[in-house]
Amino acid sequence: MGSLRRRPFGSHGKVHEITPQSAGWRYVGFSLYRLRPGEAISETTGDMEAILVMVEGKARFTAAGSEWGELGERMSVFERTPPHCLYVPNGESWEATATTHCAIAVCLAPGRSGHGARRIGPDGIVLTPRGTGANERFINNIAMEGNDFCDSLLVTEVFTPAGNWSSYPSHRHDEDDDPRITYLEETYYHRIDPEDGFALQRVYTDDGSLDETIAVKDHDVVLVPRGHHPCGAPYGFDLYYLNVMAGPLRKWRFVPDPAVQFILDRDHK
Repeated sequence: MGSLRRRPFGSHGKVHEITPQSAGWRYVGFSLYRLRPGEAISETTGDMEAILVMVEGKARFTAAGSEWGELGERMSVFERTPPHCLYVPNGESWEATATTHCAIAVCLAPGRSGHGARRIGPDGIVLTPRGTGANERFINNIAMEGNDFCDSLLVTEVFTPAGNWSSYPSHRHDEDDDPRITYLEETYYHRIDPEDGFALQRVYTDDGSLDETIAVKDHDVVLVPRGHHPCGAPYGFDLYYLNVMAGPLRKWRFVPDPAVQFILDRDHK
């Protein structure tokens, strides 16, 4: 698999393309387009389902034989407003035409023709705090387990204030042993404010066979094939990331790093 960090190809057009094959796993795919006004893109989903997330800017969409109009509202992801998204099932095609400068994330996982195309958000997505103290962050749940929108995908956004931690206390979801834990591959698409800053992400297993600490920059993607995966936002830099998860079950069940169990016990008394 090599490094878990994937740098963007450039600053325009399709700047990320992660497939199960290129990632060395089985379920999750992720792409990102950065477009100028008037530019158009199109894809077919094949055997994958897709959630198209308007990370920033606006675009008009056609998908699954229907016109969906203009999606998008926030011009900076750090406005923290709810995203406009579109679910496209497997076996369909979609097209987007940028009406402003925009960033469109394409979240992919195996589809089973179990759900129809639909808008997701901004209605029904509420920015929700999680954690306490320097572990507080803010969540936009796009399509998590409680939302029956998809066959496989689990998708969420997280805003971590400068100086805080998230995906913490450290946890893993890398075994297929429901209900104790589920196997979920995961990608993190990172944004930093100001954009010339950095954040830290560590991906590590209990036995130390995987232990990689990554200084992530704006627009980087980090792959999490297994293990714990906390993120830290240095003082002075706000952190956003878009998570895509998928596995054999559309359930998010995890176990903590034993070293942080005391934090969970203390904070949840």
